[in-house]
Amino acid sequence: MLSFAAMQFLCSPIVGNLSDRFGRRPILLLSLGGLAINMVLMAVAPSLFWLFVGRIISGVFGATMSTASAYIADVSPPEKRAANFGLIGAAFGVGFVLGPVIGGVLAQYGVRAPFYAAAALAFLNLLYGVFVLPESLVPAKRRPFEWRRANPLGAFYHLRTRPVVLSFAFVMMVFGVANPVYPTVWAFYTQEKFGWTAFDVGLSLGLVGIVFGLSQTFFIRWAMPRFGEVRSAMIGLSVLAMVFTAYALSPVGWLVYIIILLSFPAGLTVPSLQGIMSNRTSESEQGELQGALASIAAVGAVIGPMLFAGLFGVFSVKDAPVYFPGAPFMAAAGLCLAGLIGLRFAVKKMQEHPKEPSHHNEPERHE
Repeated sequence: MLSFAAMQFLCSPIVGNLSDRFGRRPILLLSLGGLAINMVLMAVAPSLFWLFVGRIISGVFGATMSTASAYIADVSPPEKRAANFGLIGAAFGVGFVLGPVIGGVLAQYGVRAPFYAAAALAFLNLLYGVFVLPESLVPAKRRPFEWRRANPLGAFYHLRTRPVVLSFAFVMMVFGVANPVYPTVWAFYTQEKFGWTAFDVGLSLGLVGIVFGLSQTFFIRWAMPRFGEVRSAMIGLSVLAMVFTAYALSPVGWLVYIIILLSFPAGLTVPSLQGIMSNRTSESEQGELQGALASIAAVGAVIGPMLFAGLFGVFSVKDAPVYFPGAPFMAAAGLCLAGLIGLRFAVKKMQEHPKEPSHHNEPERHE
């Protein structure tokens, strides 16, 4: 997980800036080809070392999230960007459900079979990109590639020059630290506290994927026109803080399924924040913005697992000073509350800066 996240942190700004220079389509095609090669490499890996090599390559070519988000920004009017960003989250939700199921079925034919299947899917995706996917960024809106802006530190130049975007990016970073509590300790926590089997864990995580997928596909399109992006982000973070607290304090396992269903509005969080920041960024810099945001998410993917696994280890052992295996979820709830405080400051900053500078003599966007 760390090797993948580290490569995401390093490469997302580069990939995002390259897409601003050469267009979204060639970068997406290159990344999909690299992903297919990586999956084949992991399928034939003769040792653990080669699995690490595969994960590093996957982190490099997996940085397409920034390009995909920039593509969404290119083809969406400002008022619909947040809802369309939600489609990416919904796609992840569907994959979160289907991927483990397909992998579990294919694993009976050998532990390498799921990797070959993933390589085939990536190759089919590549063919779709070659023959169907159009370019979204016209040459007139492209900008030169600059190394000083294409590294993880230089990428934050984009944020530093926009105080409002920087404020909301901080909220995104706090959320990025909190969200990995799911993949990090969910299985450990539910097995320790409720005695769940692997089937129970898989079923519950599948429900999480379905709930978030539906939220980011349908609910966000209803909520966004009614609440706006800022209130939608507040609703999402507030619900997530309550949900994490409920997970931590749940006395019985069946109650967890009800809490998962009640987490439905939490899917508003990321698309709303992305929409706010994207609408305050010029068209020629969408890739740079999304690359910076992907690096921020990668920081969360590094810090979050270490924090939550450590907390679970301390509070779940038999001789713990206080036996409380739900401690990681309480910490995640605290981070969401910190995100809400940061959101209030970001809104205040938005009121102080109704417009922000736009580079390359492009027209400024209004709220």
